[in-house]
Amino acid sequence: MKKIALGMSGGVDSSLCAHLLVAQGYDVTGVFLECWRAPGCRTDEDRADALKVALDLGVPFQVLDFKKAYYDKVVAEFFFQYKAGLTPNPDIACNKEIKFGLFYDWAMEHGFDFVATGHYAAIKNTQLLIPKDTHKDQTYFLYQLTKQQLTHTVFPLADMTKPEVRAEAKKRKLAVSDKKDSVGICFIGDINVHKFLKEELGENPGEVVDTHDNVIGSHQGLWFYTIGQRHGFTINKKSLHTTMSGEVLEKENLPPFYVVAKQPETNRLVVGFGKETYASSFMVRDLHWIDPEKTVLQNPVGKLFVRIRHTGKLLACSVEPNVDGIIVTLEEPTQGIAPGQSAVFYSEVKTGSVCLGGGVIFPL
Repeated sequence: MKKIALGMSGGVDSSLCAHLLVAQGYDVTGVFLECWRAPGCRTDEDRADALKVALDLGVPFQVLDFKKAYYDKVVAEFFFQYKAGLTPNPDIACNKEIKFGLFYDWAMEHGFDFVATGHYAAIKNTQLLIPKDTHKDQTYFLYQLTKQQLTHTVFPLADMTKPEVRAEAKKRKLAVSDKKDSVGICFIGDINVHKFLKEELGENPGEVVDTHDNVIGSHQGLWFYTIGQRHGFTINKKSLHTTMSGEVLEKENLPPFYVVAKQPETNRLVVGFGKETYASSFMVRDLHWIDPEKTVLQNPVGKLFVRIRHTGKLLACSVEPNVDGIIVTLEEPTQGIAPGQSAVFYSEVKTGSVCLGGGVIFPL
């Protein structure tokens, strides 16, 4: 009987995974990863829910304390990247460093054949694929997995949609069948990110400028903003020029301004509207490929696509090598290309969309 360590969060997804894996004949051990403890967080409630499911199934249950490692490897890096003018994705770091870092390594060292999680993703022939539920698809968060890790990983929900998961959980009378999904930052939950950053980094007021470097307003601190954001900064109508982007401005009926760039060296926030908010090319660095023999530069089978945010559209693109990484050119311009976020690449083939890997977005 194959031994499997299942990451259990106390939610409906991983709880149903426990039932499915036991039914499939695996020797399951439930593992709760304790990564965050602060006023208002649900750690105790979630651990109790996970334990109840394990007890009901009669499977062993264990708690791993990763709080210090989570802060050092995920949270501290989160603050560092924001302070540097980037927009990081802590869920990607969490999967790399915690779930498929410390937890995966612990499982392999303790004689388990596989690890399992409640991620919505699929594995076929050591390839990471978009799952049946394309709306819940979490392959974006998992692009830093390796081919070797995929041989020891199981995603039990690959062929189920979220409604099907909840229906099956109710059928099996799971107490968490109607429990709300966790949202926000991995393990921390649905927090006010602005407040979270303010408590750690404080405020650092600066100027808001248009794309022609004219000062038109003020901001509270660059780390409170991301590319594509359209609120949180102040525009002084009296400072506006009558034309921007070749368009005449009616100061009493202004179009929405969007953040188009951050300038940490001058502490300036650049905003624009209309065509100024679109871009079609960007740099990707810190590249990681799930299979080093199947990269975007080695002619993957099928058309190439990139996703620049979780739940974002698959955007048709082409790539070319650069001394710092690769340059991505989109077939059609898009908004919200945020430095610090990840660009994740997919190759569309007959068997589905294969996640090849990705890297971190930087401006050209």
